[in-house]
Amino acid sequence: MSLTNGTQTVDAASKTFRGRLPGPPSFDDKLQEREYIKFRLAQAFRIFGNRGYDEGVAGHITVRDPIKQDCFWVNPYGLHFKLIQPDDLLLVDHRGEILEESGQKDGPFRILNNAAFMIHSAIHAARPDVMCAAHSHSIYGKAFSAFGKALDPINQDVCAFFNDHVVYKQYNGIVLDEAEGKAITEALGSKKAAILQNHGLLVATSSIEATVHFYITLERSCQVQLLVDAAKDADKPTLIDPVDAAETAKILGSQMSAWLKGNMQFMVLEREEGVNWGGKAA
Repeated sequence: MSLTNGTQTVDAASKTFRGRLPGPPSFDDKLQEREYIKFRLAQAFRIFGNRGYDEGVAGHITVRDPIKQDCFWVNPYGLHFKLIQPDDLLLVDHRGEILEESGQKDGPFRILNNAAFMIHSAIHAARPDVMCAAHSHSIYGKAFSAFGKALDPINQDVCAFFNDHVVYKQYNGIVLDEAEGKAITEALGSKKAAILQNHGLLVATSSIEATVHFYITLERSCQVQLLVDAAKDADKPTLIDPVDAAETAKILGSQMSAWLKGNMQFMVLEREEGVNWGGKAA
């Protein structure tokens, strides 16, 4: 049983650095890989909690199980993001059944959020490229979602979503049925992010780290867009040329770049908490 620190395949993002770029670890043992992604997913929740992305019981992050790949790990209903640990996570199948590998065996939080299942089960079924998906009702995302419009290419950072995010313009209440989850997934298509009108934000990518990074960037981009829109009467904002925005997106919107930037959030958390994977002091 071994873990290997990985390196990443070079893509357009390689233009921004020189040297050997680190990448996610690889495993020769699927059980060990499962434990790692549970550890990492629990960290992702605490990162979200520290950033104030919680809103009561709303919000969820899921990650595809490396052994049962039609199943995913998700947070239990009613447990605050900041408190989530690996043993709290639930493993859920495509029918919404909580499987025996789940945590909280004798605890009060062995409960599945039905909205989490309806949205995330549809995404994981339709998108085999998606390892991790996140949805929450963070402040600026849900504020901007009220306008039912896409983000403009008004700065370099938001170009990560240029031609790679959608607006889901129907709000039909809390997502409690399969049809609504499928409708959101169909609207998302092959893109990595969605603004759910009157609701919040959704990000789906190939790694936990990339999902965390792109969610943070999407939330901040909504904040910046709100600030710019509030100042429009003073002057009209200058938009980035579509050709330049597309070229910037190749770098900032890449999964490789996002993994690296997302990994930095986990490094900070590990330093603050004093523990990293394997229980070692950070």
